[in-house]
Amino acid sequence: MLFSYYQEEFIEAGCDEAGRGCLAGPVFAAAVILPRDFKHKQLTDSKQLCEEDRYKLRTVIEEKAVAYAVASVDHEEIDRINILNASFLAMHRALDMLATRPGFVLIDGNRFKKYQELPHACIVKGDGKYYSIAAASILAKTYRDDFMKSLAGQHPEYDWCSNKGYPTVKHRNAVLQYGLSPYHRRSFRVTDPQLSLFAEEANVM
Repeated sequence: MLFSYYQEEFIEAGCDEAGRGCLAGPVFAAAVILPRDFKHKQLTDSKQLCEEDRYKLRTVIEEKAVAYAVASVDHEEIDRINILNASFLAMHRALDMLATRPGFVLIDGNRFKKYQELPHACIVKGDGKYYSIAAASILAKTYRDDFMKSLAGQHPEYDWCSNKGYPTVKHRNAVLQYGLSPYHRRSFRVTDPQLSLFAEEANVM
């Protein structure tokens, strides 16, 4: 069972991103404020869930959340400011879009660029510890997956319907064969999959 909140004084928003390690497409981030008494037996880190369950939980989150927002930073901006800063920017944009202003921000990971004057806490593997971060991970993941599927028809050779832009062997082989699409991140190196198998396909499906 996950924790409902980190602190009791302020309205708390959980934030997480999806797509940081991808070769193509934007990085997405979500910010979610859940009711203090929110609980759900199945809600956890999006990477631990199958695709069907992620989409079912997205519906629950969007119905039950006090407020939620999803934002992105595209591949061109990622190349300009680097992926770490782009991840922070996507989270800031999601926080900007919340209909309810939080007083505290809970971040998945170990680093964050301060958002306005709000206090925050970084939680390593927070998407498996706090409901609000887990909810944000699911929204960021599913919205990004939807976006990559919408691009897949333009460039079927990269298999984005399956890999969502992550550096699978098939994706990297396609880049080596066909070159980069207009949606690829130019600042990311594409290595020969026979030399460096750094992607686990099971984690991106």
